[in-house]
Amino acid sequence: MPTEPGASLLARLHELAAFSDEPGRLTRLYLSPSHIAAAHRVRAWMEQAGMCAAIDAVGNVVGRYEGREPHHSALLLGSHIDTVRDGGAYDGTLGVLAAIAAVAALHEAGELLAHPVEVIAFGDEEGVRFPTTLIGSRAVAGTLDPRVFEARDAEGVSVRQALPAIGGDADRFRRCARRPEQVACYLELHIEQGPVLEEAGLALGIVSAIAGASRATVQVEGTAGHAGTVPMRLRRDALAAAAEMVLAAERIALATPDLVATVGRLEALPGAVNVIPGVACLSLDVRSPRDAVRAAAIAALRQAFATIAARRGCRLGWETLHDAPAVLCHPTVVAALEATLTRLGQTVRHLPSGAGHDAMAMAALCPSGMLFLRCRGGISHHPAESISAADAGLGVRALIEAMHQLDRILWSDHVRSD
Repeated sequence: MPTEPGASLLARLHELAAFSDEPGRLTRLYLSPSHIAAAHRVRAWMEQAGMCAAIDAVGNVVGRYEGREPHHSALLLGSHIDTVRDGGAYDGTLGVLAAIAAVAALHEAGELLAHPVEVIAFGDEEGVRFPTTLIGSRAVAGTLDPRVFEARDAEGVSVRQALPAIGGDADRFRRCARRPEQVACYLELHIEQGPVLEEAGLALGIVSAIAGASRATVQVEGTAGHAGTVPMRLRRDALAAAAEMVLAAERIALATPDLVATVGRLEALPGAVNVIPGVACLSLDVRSPRDAVRAAAIAALRQAFATIAARRGCRLGWETLHDAPAVLCHPTVVAALEATLTRLGQTVRHLPSGAGHDAMAMAALCPSGMLFLRCRGGISHHPAESISAADAGLGVRALIEAMHQLDRILWSDHVRSD
């Protein structure tokens, strides 16, 4: 009895999860030995699916399945194969291996689309090993800053020095870039990384936009003092001020639609049990699919934090670390995904992505879009990531149908333009 597509996909996802830098945990960092071994395995699977495959200058694995018009622009599908530390088996890799399975289905049926199809397993999306991110997709999109090759990991190894192990070469990175006329669109299947689809009882959802994100480090300076001798009314407790700021961030986010704000790190100094904290540092992550909402929230947060600091007699420092705009998914890709879900008998549901993805970088090159697949409990970046075999199979079917929809829509547009 043949293996069901979903079960076969899950088996490969679990096989790929065995490629790890750490025994007993899935940690596969960009250009590490496990990443390089995984890249070669993915390349072999691409070739088995009927694609010509190679690893490019920045470590992306690229497979190409020719179309009836081999010189025409390509439909690009993909995601990433690097992971966070102690991550799950589906983040990123689902999109890569499901795309390979979709192309394999075309190949086994002897079917060619008008457009060529390319599957790309991007090397670095997570930005865990090096202090940068989206190296692979930015290289393909032609927006990669060459200064990233001098970024170094914790051991002092630069990206430039690490690339030769996978056959890469920082001096050849511009060869990875595609010209707009070479690419028709980009589509990425990804686990949702949240609970919305599961709560709604839906397997698939269409991403409307990828949220813009702002990150900052906030430092509050008060006055350290003896915990037993300084009266409460005379204290300038930096940690108490920071705690109030955390609650202010929560209050502002709760009152603002389409906004999330997170303090993920809070540190008090000197950190002694019997000393009033003189300094407190907190991280701040603010996201929204609407840039105007995010910008207004940042302004409101800065004002609220300044007011709290002044009232408590503390000094406030604010350092912006990251500021990325939101990316709207392209209407053409969204329309194709709407038709896909309708053809598959699925409810059409749109939802924003609060997490960043390779599709953000690819949007600078071509019409881009994403399809979410529900994950159990909305858990992601954790060993407890879980999807069902039935949903995995549906994801492959959705990619196959989406390729047909995009092939038809984009080819019709091409013929009309001629």
